Amino acid sequence: MARHARMDIQVAYCSMQGAESGVDKDFGVEVKWDVPLLDGYTWAHVPNRARRPSLDRFFGLVNTGLWRMIRKGHYDAVVIYAGYRFATYWIALAAAKFSGTPILFGTDASTLAPRSGKNWKVNVKKWLWPVYFGMADQVLVPSTAARELLQSIGIPAKRISMTPYSVDNSWWRAKAALVDRAQVRKEWDVPSSAAVILFCAKLQPWKRPHDLLRAFVKANNPNSFLIYAGDGPLLQELKSEAAQLSVEDRVRFLGFVNQSQLPSIYKSSDLFVLPSDYEPFGVVVNESMLCGCAVVVSDRVGAGRDLVRPENGFVYSCADVDALAGVLGQLTADPAKLKQMGEASERIMKTWSLRENTEALIGALDLIYQRKGGG
Repeated sequence: MARHARMDIQVAYCSMQGAESGVDKDFGVEVKWDVPLLDGYTWAHVPNRARRPSLDRFFGLVNTGLWRMIRKGHYDAVVIYAGYRFATYWIALAAAKFSGTPILFGTDASTLAPRSGKNWKVNVKKWLWPVYFGMADQVLVPSTAARELLQSIGIPAKRISMTPYSVDNSWWRAKAALVDRAQVRKEWDVPSSAAVILFCAKLQPWKRPHDLLRAFVKANNPNSFLIYAGDGPLLQELKSEAAQLSVEDRVRFLGFVNQSQLPSIYKSSDLFVLPSDYEPFGVVVNESMLCGCAVVVSDRVGAGRDLVRPENGFVYSCADVDALAGVLGQLTADPAKLKQMGEASERIMKTWSLRENTEALIGALDLIYQRKGGG
């Protein structure tokens, strides 16, 4: 995006969580991503002035420096990704409004249902979101599901721009091409001829990793193996259940895997499964497809609408373990089919990349200025 002839971007980070080393409460370990996250573009860290900094509270993110930065920056547009549940959002919004700068909101929401399961929030969102998103000149969404959600609450289609949720496709392809699949499987103690099913995410309740384990058992293919790449609060439960179900000899737990090692995990697997009951998009689907995996996701995974098609995978009803088991049994019994589906995944990703994302953002900016009479 920073290299595009029509773009001159300035990124304002209101928190350096993720870019800097820190303890991840879900992984339970100190995490520092081992790929460059801050190279190749102009960025600034706007200090958080909150008395008790946190990404879990309204006043946990108070970046007062955004007021001056936006008002004095003479920007053509401001894109705001911080949600209204943070004080920082209101600071950025007010600064843009006072300076007359066009505003774009970004959201990946694909359902009104909250992850917490508190249904009263659905009615609040039905009332609040049309007002909230109505304050933007244009709304950016990463998926078809997100676009249809906003239209369902009354946001006009012309005010919504789909900017495909993308990863650096060229990086993933280049890294995947270097993987020695046989060697990785040897390290896992998995036969080269086996069908390998992969779960790659934090082991959290809403990711439903237990569903996959139970479906794996029901599928009952002795030449299939299940790999869990990730850590989290459900790790010990999963290990215990695998032992109770007498499949511990065909299940591997890799623990936390840093970014640079993920291509080898995906490339050495055949089928990626994401059983989540709450997943606005799921860029792990992009990553696995770029590395040649067939894909199975629940119908709560936003990426399923755009990236999972009959030629490369399946979408099943969330929590339907029998349905998932049927898919696993069908695919793991047909290595040739799995390979064909993995190749189809790679082809699909050729038109779902940062190129399409950037062009869509430029298109959104053009729409704003056309409406304002700016050409």
